[in-house]
Amino acid sequence: MTSTSADVLPARERRSRRILWFMRALAGDPMAVAATIWLLIVVLAILADASSLLGENRISLKARNLPPFDFGQSWTLWLGADALGRPLLVRLIQAASTTIGIALVTVLTSLIGGTLLGVIAGYFGGIIGNLVMRVCDIILGFPTLLVALFGLYLFGPSVGNLIIVLAVTRMPAYIRVARAETLEVRERLFVDAARVFGGGPVWILRNHILPSVAPTMLTLASVNLAMVMLFESGLSYLGLGIQPPAVSWGLMVAQGQGYLSSAWWLGFFPGLAVMLTTMSFNLLANWFRIVNDPSQHWRLVSRRR
Repeated sequence: MTSTSADVLPARERRSRRILWFMRALAGDPMAVAATIWLLIVVLAILADASSLLGENRISLKARNLPPFDFGQSWTLWLGADALGRPLLVRLIQAASTTIGIALVTVLTSLIGGTLLGVIAGYFGGIIGNLVMRVCDIILGFPTLLVALFGLYLFGPSVGNLIIVLAVTRMPAYIRVARAETLEVRERLFVDAARVFGGGPVWILRNHILPSVAPTMLTLASVNLAMVMLFESGLSYLGLGIQPPAVSWGLMVAQGQGYLSSAWWLGFFPGLAVMLTTMSFNLLANWFRIVNDPSQHWRLVSRRR
């Protein structure tokens, strides 16, 4: 028991020191702190909506196009109401769960699929690697928005089709980066040593290649979160993304377009939410890149000073 606890304590201490170092690194970047606070507010709001803590999103013609910042009203109406009198704040939170949920599922799908295909293409090469890369070149030969528009027009606008189309169009970026990283890692001495000691390809990929490639891929995924959100908002704005009665930030901007002269807040606040959220993801992606690159740690030290 004594030896077991002695073995566990150093691991716990290393883990706690790692967490403390991450917190200090985050505190040294004010923009990353602001981005984290905004994303935490969005997540807590989504959880509150999922727990039915925000009240009902009922139609009320008396509150039709109610202007914002009327603090005499219920707090759900502090950002105004839409053309049907529904609280805009509640609608924004409901749209956040849709927009961010689609972005997370899309990025996770393209991250897993693209990383696996890129690692296989980079490690094994040959016919499999050439086939994977040629398919990537074909997809990258067309603009992402054009491919998404064609796919959604062909198969119909739905949440599932939207996720599939966006995941397929973003996957080539993961494949190319994972392949380039794998081509570099597979030539290192520790991989050669693993082969000499009898390690099979699957074991080497799982224990050596993937852990080395993972930080770069996670950084790319954090950047792609913002891009996927923008693509989803744009497609919903064009009418090929989320369809009513579901709601997303892009759809809210499209619905508020006709009221810009009389009720500017209907399109302004959803657009502001898209801007702040995508900016937060980009700032955290930049911070994550610096944290995972030892040659860039001097930036964190200089910021603290």
